[in-house]
Amino acid sequence: MEEVARSPLIAWETFYVIVGSSGAALTGLQFVVIALIAESKRQATTREIEAFGTPTIIHFCAVLLVSAILSAPWHTLASAGIAVGACGAAGLIYSVIVVRRARRQTTYRPVFEDWLFHAALPLAAYALLLVAAVVLSSYPRRVLFVVAGAALLLLFIGIHNAWDTVTYIAINLTPEKETAEAQDKGSDDTEDIQSGNSK
Repeated sequence: MEEVARSPLIAWETFYVIVGSSGAALTGLQFVVIALIAESKRQATTREIEAFGTPTIIHFCAVLLVSAILSAPWHTLASAGIAVGACGAAGLIYSVIVVRRARRQTTYRPVFEDWLFHAALPLAAYALLLVAAVVLSSYPRRVLFVVAGAALLLLFIGIHNAWDTVTYIAINLTPEKETAEAQDKGSDDTEDIQSGNSK
């Protein structure tokens, strides 16, 4: 019990309460984003949501999980390291799956920023968690800063991705733009019919 009282994790308790609560609250933000997508006339495909929506929820939940792990009363840092390492390994595997899903979906063509925030940065954050977990017992004071940085990175990735989705919907899927596109398509169809009749 004395080791728990002297654990370097105690100094991080407030940080993880704040970061974990933020991750949990921002998960609700992503539900709002999905509701906006559902209300737009252009329905997103399952592949788009799996590639761009679900990972945001996973990143927020990973922040919550890491915060819970490092707030728990571990008897040894090695035990906490194993739990953080499992989170990092699972995140790495999931990030590779997300990259494959983003490449397979055909409705939206990702740009550099998408690859950065949906692939490269999450892979880096989860890799940091995994590496930090391996050396946590040896260098706890320094490594806890790395874990905190990875958790914050995942939080900011999630915020960016949720905002990016909302702005995409607001700019590209507004009813006025959809109506204009439908009218353009309708006039094209009318021109095709008229040119067919004149032949």
